[in-house]
Amino acid sequence: MVPRPRTIALVGIDGSGKTTQAHLLATALADRGLPATYRRNAGGRRWFGRLATALGRRDGEHLLGRRTMLLVESVLRWLAILRTLLRRRLTGEIAVMDRYAVCQYASIRAHAKNPRPERLNRAERRARLAYRIFPKPDLTFLLAVDPTVAYDRIERRGYDHEEMDYLRAAAAAYRAVPEYAGFVVIDANGTPEQVQAALLAHLDPAPAPVAVAAIPTRPRPAALVSHARALILVAATLAAAATAVTLQLAEVF
Repeated sequence: MVPRPRTIALVGIDGSGKTTQAHLLATALADRGLPATYRRNAGGRRWFGRLATALGRRDGEHLLGRRTMLLVESVLRWLAILRTLLRRRLTGEIAVMDRYAVCQYASIRAHAKNPRPERLNRAERRARLAYRIFPKPDLTFLLAVDPTVAYDRIERRGYDHEEMDYLRAAAAAYRAVPEYAGFVVIDANGTPEQVQAALLAHLDPAPAPVAVAAIPTRPRPAALVSHARALILVAATLAAAATAVTLQLAEVF
């Protein structure tokens, strides 16, 4: 059997086609008989952008402030990734992830007033500390796209907007993060069909489904202990996250 990835993450700047390609990749793997499912790990920036527009503000940062918007985005993305990984553990599915933790690191760098590519700023250090409980994806695709192409795509879809300066800063941020060396870089400037073909070409030969072993009549004690520890860890993590969010909201509002 050829080992198959359990988690595949698609990352890149806004307008690179992450959502489109994650959907297409999950469908293609499912057509091959693999239990692949699309999972979105958004940070809520689009929702807050729409709320800001409805309230007469420019965007989420204009509504909440830059630091608060980054904090809210970090917390929401953290919870989304936790939900995705927990579901993957319980179902055994292949999670095709639309964004991952590195997207938050790149976002923090791109929004920094005085970015220092060679150093981690305090916000990124805190984010990395919070996200370090999550394992690295088995495979991370960076959809590399020219910022001008990304800008045109965003304008055509019509429901949000990004400044060209930010897109350039975000593209540079993805290239500067330490994780970049482990990315599989895909040229995302072409059509969706061309990008999908490049993704699938990297995954060929198609990973074969893992043979399902017979279910034992009695659960193994080691397996029960492992699952119990996982559930305790998840419960403790959720409790800590809820406490942190509550305290932060109390300070902000």
